[in-house]
Amino acid sequence: MNALLVDDSRLARTELRHLLQAFPEVTIVGEARHAAEARTRIAELRPELLFLDIHMPGETGFELLESLEAAPHVIFTTAYDEYALRAFEVNALDYLLKPISEARLAASLEKARAQRLAPALATAALPDEPAPAPLTMQDQVFVKDGERCWFVRLSDIKLFEINGSYTQIYFEQHRPLIPRTLQHLEARLDPKVFFRANRQQIINLKWIDSIEPWFSNTLKIKLREGPEVEVSRKQSVLFRELLSL
Repeated sequence: MNALLVDDSRLARTELRHLLQAFPEVTIVGEARHAAEARTRIAELRPELLFLDIHMPGETGFELLESLEAAPHVIFTTAYDEYALRAFEVNALDYLLKPISEARLAASLEKARAQRLAPALATAALPDEPAPAPLTMQDQVFVKDGERCWFVRLSDIKLFEINGSYTQIYFEQHRPLIPRTLQHLEARLDPKVFFRANRQQIINLKWIDSIEPWFSNTLKIKLREGPEVEVSRKQSVLFRELLSL
């Protein structure tokens, strides 16, 4: 993938260039210090991927995108978290907060690879659709329930719970509903962190406050600042196997 780095900070561009050395599939074709320069570079170099800062002299990163007839795939790189929702409204691949970690950068590039492969996969006669990229604990996910929206880090979600034909998400004081099944979520979540306690619930192991034996050799788990969850008999056996020395 050919990439263009757009940031008014030379230090930020240097740090990102250094991080990208760990990913040989990415070729940095150029840099730009502001939107006007980026517009010229995009026309000249035709990058497939844009690492784009938001606050820059003159125009913002959003204004740059609005001015382009056809924009590359975009990964925002910024020190501000308040623009995350707007970033996903313009179909950004990801939103990286500075300082950027190699793990978060790797997850973003996985999304870029998936987008790059999507047209070929759509036309290929494959028996099954490719599985979506797995999420890490540091990933942030967009959640919408009615007119309310959140951009929440997975590590802050303590529980996923079936509620009718929806799944309810527990984080902070919020309990939004999303039109996803637990099976879909389970396939995307890290199994070392998120555990399917029963048919109705997936818990974040990092939020466990206490565990106690329950009826018929099952377990009852209390989550910090949250509800108690009864683990099914089958999953209680698995839980002990997974977390025992």
